[in-house]
Amino acid sequence: MSEALSSEKRLKVAYLGPQATYTHLASLEKFGSSVEQIACNSIPDVFAEVERGGCDYGVVPVENSTEGIISHTLDMFIESDLKICSEIIIEISHNLLANCRMDEIRKVYSNPQVFGQCRLWLEGNLSGRELIEVSSTTRAAQLASSERNAAAIASELAGKRYKLKVLASSIEDSPHNITRFMVIGKTIVKPTHRDKTSIMFSIKDRVGALHAMLTPFKENGINLTKIESRPSRKKAWDYYFFVDLEGHCEDKKVAKALKQLEEECQYLKVLGSYPRGE
Repeated sequence: MSEALSSEKRLKVAYLGPQATYTHLASLEKFGSSVEQIACNSIPDVFAEVERGGCDYGVVPVENSTEGIISHTLDMFIESDLKICSEIIIEISHNLLANCRMDEIRKVYSNPQVFGQCRLWLEGNLSGRELIEVSSTTRAAQLASSERNAAAIASELAGKRYKLKVLASSIEDSPHNITRFMVIGKTIVKPTHRDKTSIMFSIKDRVGALHAMLTPFKENGINLTKIESRPSRKKAWDYYFFVDLEGHCEDKKVAKALKQLEEECQYLKVLGSYPRGE
């Protein structure tokens, strides 16, 4: 990625838009403002833009420390051949934005995940108000700016974009509200010696199958940092497992564990090896 950034060709980066969403902020933090940022309407659109070559990389949300995994992103990796090239970890701070007083607010717009991250604050400060779910925090700010007695929960950047006042800041329930974003591209990046690898696999239908799948990692001393399951959508009660592990797929012990896993599982796919986010 650093080689691409330093090349003469101007990079194009697709992200889950519109402008001023938290994914846009994550993309700006990773790539800066010198690249061409392309807003997409959905997570599948980000994948499609990179797959067809319209953009060099894409940025999508994958996990929040309060609300958990973004299942739609994981599902896209089942069909897509794109690789995870990097991860971006940012602390998310939510703001209540409006052009009226707090006691005049009748409805609040935001993304469903954001409402979940601010649930206790809303119950304590805006109980009884109508909470309206929309596609993005930027869309929420746009709607709040055009309606009387309406507010949005969004970024400060979205407030500036739509000329909304910040009535309350840092309204997230957890003081450590972290969201993890993935940078997706077409190639696996080289080892940096501080890497993480993401894989997905499906298991054979037999007793103790999942335990057998995890044994190679224990035997090779590899730490697993996350495991999630998702329905395959091809057969009832058939699941894919997504695993994050420490190390690069080219590391000797990681390569050995993955080879052992492949011999035991029904299907294995390396989603990417990439530097750990700070």
